[in-house]
Amino acid sequence: MRHIRQLTLVTLVAATGFLLVDEVKADAVTEWNARACDLVASSNLDTPTGNRALAIMHTAIYEAVNAITKKYPASDLKLNGSRGASVDAAVATASRAILVKLVPAKALDVEIAFKKAMAAIPEGMSKIEGSSVGERAAAAILAIRMEDGFTTAETYRPYTIAGVYVPTQVPLVSHWPSRRPWLMTSPSQFRPGPPPDLKSEQWARDYNEIKAIGSKNSKIRTQDQTDIAKFWEATGAVIYHGLVRSVADSPGRDVTQNARLFMAVTQATDDAMIAVFDAKYHYNFWRPITAIRNGDIDGNDATERDPSWTPFINTPVHPEYPCAHCIISGTIGTILEAEVGNGPVPTFATTSPTASNSRRTWMKLEDFIQEVANGRIYDGVHFRTSAEVGTEMGKKIGRLAVVKYLGATK
Repeated sequence: MRHIRQLTLVTLVAATGFLLVDEVKADAVTEWNARACDLVASSNLDTPTGNRALAIMHTAIYEAVNAITKKYPASDLKLNGSRGASVDAAVATASRAILVKLVPAKALDVEIAFKKAMAAIPEGMSKIEGSSVGERAAAAILAIRMEDGFTTAETYRPYTIAGVYVPTQVPLVSHWPSRRPWLMTSPSQFRPGPPPDLKSEQWARDYNEIKAIGSKNSKIRTQDQTDIAKFWEATGAVIYHGLVRSVADSPGRDVTQNARLFMAVTQATDDAMIAVFDAKYHYNFWRPITAIRNGDIDGNDATERDPSWTPFINTPVHPEYPCAHCIISGTIGTILEAEVGNGPVPTFATTSPTASNSRRTWMKLEDFIQEVANGRIYDGVHFRTSAEVGTEMGKKIGRLAVVKYLGATK
């Protein structure tokens, strides 16, 4: 059962019919987050595009909610909202407007969810005003983000020589480095140094580790490691936002606080995707399946070729370095750690659609972050250095969100 914010005063404002904002349930944001994650996951959107949609949605939600509650300083949008307006109506309307626009394949499902949510809100000026604030917030954020470079033409050029076949699937979002970030100063702000030199001991370590533990029929991967690999085969918000909701659903939180948290997480996650694809396409580093099947050409005597090596899961269709899962876990873990602060620490938990919706829990966020990194190695799709570099990139991006939105100075 979701938590209801304790009322300090229950009063009807007779002149307007508005309910005081303290009466609003604090779970409207988390309910729409869960709904949106499911819709995005079941749509035809790739993971980076889905993350962008959620960032736009949650930014609009926060702007609408804070315009009503006025808990935090107003943004540059300066939306006008009555303190008596329905927050639930604002959240539902903002969510609907964004999702119908950015997840069109699920427009009918969005409309059904919207009508159900609005039917539960009493008729009156409170509902009308809340819906109006949500509509205006969505329109404002959409107008700003429609020019973020998302529509830049994809022009990836396959590497080949005339007449020679190469795999024909176009890599994912090669135009992402052209997008405008939310928090970073540029897509390359946190671009790391290059991957290991192929003649180095570090490269040989990375190569031989994943060759042994990340293969489809590994002899050394334990059952627990296999379970972790299967769990983190999932990508996208559907797996990560469960972790965020385990914080948002904690006792004592309110709707504006949750709106701010989800905005910080989704904006930073979208930036993490921009940063990691900037680095991926800058270095264009080979995946383990390519490297191991070509181990005789890397100039390193410690890397023996395996001509039939296959990873535990299918390899994602984009360059290897750095690890995208790792940058997201580092980003979200850093934000949640700051959000929890010195208060009660919840049990961090989420479920995975690639592991029969099984649930994993962590008492420490650093354990979650490290599990994600290890999981991608057990999966056979990322080298150790790539995981370490991606994690550190994510932590830097997470700190940007912490400083901007959560009031911390570092």
